[in-house]
Order: sequence, then structure tokens, then C-alpha cells
Amino acid sequence: LFDGVYPFYPQQRKAAVFDISTIIVIVVFLTLACSFLLIIPGIRGRARLYWTLRVLLSLVVGVVIVVVQFTGDWETGWVQANTSYKSFSHVQVNADIGLHVGLAGLNVTLRGNPVNQINETINYNEHFPWEFGADYDLSYSEGLEKGLPSPILYVAEKFSTQSPCAVHRQYRIAGHYASATLWVAFCTWIISNILFSMPVLVYGGYMLLVTGAFVIFSLLSFSTVRNSPMCLIQIGTGTLHVAYGGSFWLILAVGLLCFVTGITVVALHHLNLDLLKAFFDLREDKAEEYQEMPEVFVNPHFVNESL
Repeated sequence: LFDGVYPFYPQQRKAAVFDISTIIVIVVFLTLACSFLLIIPGIRGRARLYWTLRVLLSLVVGVVIVVVQFTGDWETGWVQANTSYKSFSHVQVNADIGLHVGLAGLNVTLRGNPVNQINETINYNEHFPWEFGADYDLSYSEGLEKGLPSPILYVAEKFSTQSPCAVHRQYRIAGHYASATLWVAFCTWIISNILFSMPVLVYGGYMLLVTGAFVIFSLLSFSTVRNSPMCLIQIGTGTLHVAYGGSFWLILAVGLLCFVTGITVVALHHLNLDLLKAFFDLREDKAEEYQEMPEVFVNPHFVNESL
């Protein structure tokens, strides 16, 4: 041993905390937000508050639509149980088993209570993809070859194509269409920002309504999985129950925000256009528009000729 570690053998895999794609998306949008905050002092008066509110709300909508594509908590479930740790072994461990379902696959988490048991560190987080182009059964077979703990393989087997539960196809198709509609919502979000900057305010409001509609369509697409009967995931004496996770409720909140904002913009366009222009810093100063010229210079040569 070298400092308690076998130096010539592969190290034990660590549990993943964040997805790299999620971090990249968050960093990009944080960069845009910071860039805007650097120029906001140059905006005078009440328009500074309006600009800050509009830009930050727009960035929140955009980052949520993109980030939830890579998160793994559209559906989540946890159970604590005493279960066997390895196949063909009667050794029992006390652990928390978690299931995290995303649009592109699922993560199965195994965390011991305590983490160090039977001379091992029990802290796993294994990903099994099912997006188009990925082979779920191959990932499951590789897990068998690596000798992953029995609870992880048991949960992952429930979603395989050969499982009697027969939910693999439903989850795969539902996740694919939910992802596709979210990308369309992201495109309509970009178009709405372009229309607001042109400015064509009422059409920007309409595109926000379209964005909210596609966000809700993605939720409806993912919810169709609930129409399929799900096998019980029995681990020891406990049962792992799955419910909608944080990403599902977050994208629902963004969809409702798009609807409320779009309806507000369209309503103000028809009811109080001046207030809408003031919020978007487009109100014309009528005092300057109709202001008379204080001093006029006339060429006397042309005046005499005309007389």
C-alpha cells in the first residue's frame, strides 16, 4: 500500500456530483450575465432597472431550457434498506439506493450508511444512457463485467430492453421527444429576444407564448411514461418509489413564466402601449417631439425676393 492506496491498480471510481455539460452551460450564461452587469451602470434613470429585469429574466429562461437537457432528476426516488452488496455473497450492508431519471438516461446511486463498510468505500453513481445512438444493454453488460454492486445492477436491469417491465422503449421515446421540443423552445426563445430588440414588442410576446407552449409540450411528452405500468423495485424490505424531480418542476415554472410574460406583453400592447414602451425604454419624449424651434435664421435675400 502507498498511503492506503494500491499504486499499481485502477483507482475506485468516485461518485459524480455535476455533469460537465451542465457546468459548461451555466458558465456560458453566467458570462453573459456578468457582461451585462458590467455595462448596466451606463444606463441612466429608471431604464436601468427595466433593463436589468428584462435581461436577467430572459437569461434565466434560456439557461433553464438548456440545462434540463443534461440533468438527471426529471424523476427521482430514494430508499434505505439492508441489502446484499455483491452477487453470490450473503454479506449485508445498510445503504441508500437512489434512482435519477433524465432525458438521456438514468443514474443509479448507492451510498453506504456509513460510507465505509466491510473494508470498502460504498459510494457509487453509475450512468446508463438510452438516448438515440447509445446502447443501454451494452452499458448494463459492461456493469456486469466490472462487477458493480448488486443493488445497482438490480435497479438498472428493470429498465433494460430484456426486462419484463418493458419500460425501456417508453422512457427512451418520451425523453427523445421531450428533448426535441425543448430545443424548439430554445429556438423560439432566441427569436423572441430578437423581436424584442428590433423592436417588435407584440410579436415578441407571441413568441414567448410559443416558447411556453413548447415547454409544456415537453412536460406532456415526458409524462406519457406514467401511462405505462411500472414494476415494483423491491430492495430488501423497502420499495423504491419514483416521483417527479427538480428539473420537471423547474421547467414547469419556466413554462408558466413564459405564458405570464407573453400574455402581459400582448395585453399591454392593446391596452396601454405607452406603459409597454416605457418598460422597454422606447417611449418617445413628446415634449421634444412637438417642441417649437426657439430661434429661426432666415436669409434676408430670399425674403426680399419673395416679397
